[in-house]
Amino acid sequence: MPMLRSWRCGVTLRGRGGALKQSPLTRCSARQSTSLANAELRQQPQARQQELERLWNKYRDTPLTLKNEVEDVFVGFLGKQRHVGKQLSFSDLFTPSGEVIQICSKAIDDDAVHAKFRQTPALVPVRVRAAIDVPPADDAQPSGAAKRTVTLRDIRPLNSVPKGLIVNPGVQFPRSKRHLQIRFHPELQARLRFRSWLKGLLSQNLLERGFVDVETPALFKSTPEGAREFLVPTRNKGTAYALSQSPQQYKQILMSAGIGRYMQWARCKQHRVPLSKVQRLTLFLLQLDMEWAYATAAHVIGDVGNLILKALAALRPAQSYKTVNGSRIPFVTDMSSDSALTAAPDIHQFTTITYADSMAAYGTDKPDLRIPNRIHAIRDLKPIDHFVHMITSLDDPLVEFFTLPLKDCSPREAHELVKGFMEALPPSLSNNPDGMPQILVCDSSKPSRGFSSLGPEYESVLSLAKDGGGIKDGDLVVFQARQKPTGQYHSGSTRLGHLRTLLWRVLIEQGHVDSPRLGDEGSLQFVWVTEFPMFKPVEEGEPGQGGAAGISACHHPFTAPLSDKDFKLLFSAPLEAKSAAYDLVLNGVEIGGGSERNHVAEVQDFIMRDVLKMTPERIGDFSHLIRNPPTTAALAQSMSSRHDGGPSPGASPRGPGLSDSLLRAGQALLQP
Repeated sequence: MPMLRSWRCGVTLRGRGGALKQSPLTRCSARQSTSLANAELRQQPQARQQELERLWNKYRDTPLTLKNEVEDVFVGFLGKQRHVGKQLSFSDLFTPSGEVIQICSKAIDDDAVHAKFRQTPALVPVRVRAAIDVPPADDAQPSGAAKRTVTLRDIRPLNSVPKGLIVNPGVQFPRSKRHLQIRFHPELQARLRFRSWLKGLLSQNLLERGFVDVETPALFKSTPEGAREFLVPTRNKGTAYALSQSPQQYKQILMSAGIGRYMQWARCKQHRVPLSKVQRLTLFLLQLDMEWAYATAAHVIGDVGNLILKALAALRPAQSYKTVNGSRIPFVTDMSSDSALTAAPDIHQFTTITYADSMAAYGTDKPDLRIPNRIHAIRDLKPIDHFVHMITSLDDPLVEFFTLPLKDCSPREAHELVKGFMEALPPSLSNNPDGMPQILVCDSSKPSRGFSSLGPEYESVLSLAKDGGGIKDGDLVVFQARQKPTGQYHSGSTRLGHLRTLLWRVLIEQGHVDSPRLGDEGSLQFVWVTEFPMFKPVEEGEPGQGGAAGISACHHPFTAPLSDKDFKLLFSAPLEAKSAAYDLVLNGVEIGGGSERNHVAEVQDFIMRDVLKMTPERIGDFSHLIRNPPTTAALAQSMSSRHDGGPSPGASPRGPGLSDSLLRAGQALLQP
């Protein structure tokens, strides 16, 4: 499919030293190539030259002269024309700013211009001169009302449109035609504009709070922080950089350099690991990276919460969210600035929960509080011993369950729903070695209301679920057994936690459960998850920090213990120690996270050397952090050369810089 064409103009700004240098041999070859190319150009047929000149003169940018203050010039793409007889026509103009303007063309105003307008095909980029209709003050339309209409005075096409291009509301373009997807799917444009709006708003708010925007290098040395890394070979044999997962170490250096409030929109590499761990998705995401000096976790949590609440107050989800092609998307171009609406802001709250409570109540460290009812553990299994042996072969299992109330669903319909759901279970749940999940349906027409498999004591089990307000016909009760945890650490979610989220989504799609639409009250559920374990057992295939202790840092090795009690546990039971780490979760998705840093060099050395039992060579990889290299102090001083202008100065005639020392430290990974 041909590309859509438009009138474009761009500019690229480069800093000093950005130009590429050519060798004498390259310059000589370039002169020879230029001579040959000029000779070929002179041999072009005259007819082809004339045709190109005709097209250039037809589509060249000739500004349309303004006549008075009530006229203006607009550019954009024409929509489909709507004709009211031969004398009156309308069409929408999609402008680069996102505004849609209705153009009205009348033959009575200018018959020649009207004929030119009717001959201009849809989707063509045009420049139009139009009269602006200014309504009286008392008839002014409120913000966000119908699109404005202008009267056509002149029109000029700026390019053509490929023949055979079919565009209708239901057309689906392939991924290879991403430009057409964005062009004709309003939800994609809305997402891009929302992303741009949010990025600008957050940056502005942080700069007003005294943050300094510092761009750190994308390449870094490979260090044992715990995640897989991408190596980028250099031209020096045996050396390589690693793509930065995040500016973790650079920003710690900035704190030592006196930049007490740091921010950056950083392009970072992240892995996404499904529950089955069969496939790993590697993503390069743009994240807002921040760092505070002389701050506690409570201070950071408060600042970030206020930052998000301020953004939500400006976004006004109740007014900006719209449904397009089945998706709820904020349209920032349609946001109202009406003072009456500003006086009644949306209400949003942040919930705080510990890691242990989140795993127990929701089976995940990323809880979605939109899902009703929590998970309950059955402590006494003797009354339902027969049922336990039905669902698991474990000798001493932990059996948990949750309830889900269904809307307008009879027991018979619920059974059919459960049957289809269980048949479509992913392998990670259907092949669970701890046993298959068991879903019971409440049915008052059957003995024991459908819970006879639980035995005569079924009511004592169901009474544990007091959050549902009573179980009625058609409601579901889901059971799952698993091994009892031996420590405080769990993987990202339990099987039951994963099943709970999956079942809720299926019920939403089938209309059996109500959930607030994005933008409605209660649709954005923010949760701070705190008190994460400081260490975890090393899992097979995970790089960890490369220590010999069999444990690795859950967050990263620079995280501080949560309390004095947790600090003392480092000497006796490090797997029981909690860290001062925290994650911010929105609707079951982690959108942020951080931790208090361990700023005592001796304690940091003890954790790496004695707790994690890292080798001296691997500990040496972090020496630039423990020593706080003086080269970075140039950030707070006047610069004598351009090498002193960045947070990580490179090599200069005076000696190697920080980046060079990081490069050499990564050579060990390339050794056979």
